[in-house]
Amino acid sequence: MIEVMIVEDQAMLRESLAQTIESQEDMHVAACLADAADAPGRAAETGCGLVLMDVCTEHDSNGIVAARRIKEANPAVRVVIMTGMPEVTFVEQAKDAGVDSFVYKNVGIEELLAVMRSTAAGYSTFPHTPDSIFSGASALTDVEISILRLVCEAKTRKEIAAELYMSEGTVKRRIGEILAKTGYDNILRLAVHAVAEGNIVPGMGNK
Repeated sequence: MIEVMIVEDQAMLRESLAQTIESQEDMHVAACLADAADAPGRAAETGCGLVLMDVCTEHDSNGIVAARRIKEANPAVRVVIMTGMPEVTFVEQAKDAGVDSFVYKNVGIEELLAVMRSTAAGYSTFPHTPDSIFSGASALTDVEISILRLVCEAKTRKEIAAELYMSEGTVKRRIGEILAKTGYDNILRLAVHAVAEGNIVPGMGNK
């Protein structure tokens, strides 16, 4: 029996997932949470074998950060991260945190259950990052994504320079390179587009 903990802040989706998982002959819902910050402790308490967790949860908690803590405490617990946002760094962040599998919320329930079962059996599933304004020749480096994320968080060039240990001149040059890659003529316009499309989720970078 696969003991599953669900971490999802949308009540309707959380309840729907719980009902579906509970109806499976080989699965049981050990716990349902809305806040990823509570997940490491509850995972230890319940002794669950698999955690199905959203990235962005209640109180702005980060499911990937929680997943890292769960895996550090007990590597045997399998973690499936799910998200409805095509954030350009989530898949790599998840891999770096030791997450076992990653799915987007647009998958069907049968595919989700298949991923959960294969993950519980020791296999990993990771999708390709969806095409976006940052695909192909427009792909940004880690540093460029960090700069753009801080722009999305309304940080000034001076604040960005301080946070990334760069000179303001370097930040200005890097912003010019970002604009050249993406074809935009204004970094704020690009930031608005990136946030609106879910390509950048402010405050959800590597922590």
